[in-house]
Amino acid sequence: MSLLNRPATWSGFRKLSVTIALVLASSLVGVVQAKGVAADETAALAALPVEAQATHRLVLAGEPFPYGKDGTTFGNRERLLPAKVRGYYREYTVPTKGARNRGARRLVCGGQVPTKPEACFYSDDHYASFKRVRP
Repeated sequence: MSLLNRPATWSGFRKLSVTIALVLASSLVGVVQAKGVAADETAALAALPVEAQATHRLVLAGEPFPYGKDGTTFGNRERLLPAKVRGYYREYTVPTKGARNRGARRLVCGGQVPTKPEACFYSDDHYASFKRVRP
């Protein structure tokens, strides 16, 4: 009897559903892992756009920032940065020339003291990927 002519059973449907779910889940795990911050994905601060360098200087100086959202908690909902307690990361806008809004570029810094970050990460695609910033 071929598969097409075989009478359907709930057990068969469940097995098929579980198999499909496992295949999809394993595929998604690979996608999520591929998007994270890899240990070798770094960028020297001097290699970042000049606007990102200026934003980094503002972070270290604790200066007032041009956007109200700057300095607020970054939730790391995408889970692309190393896991830390809520409030560890703060986000800052990296201005984009010609953008009518905040644009897509961000600097996310983490640490207990905002002016002395333990690590900073740069995103030029609105949190879809990050590079660890080397001083």
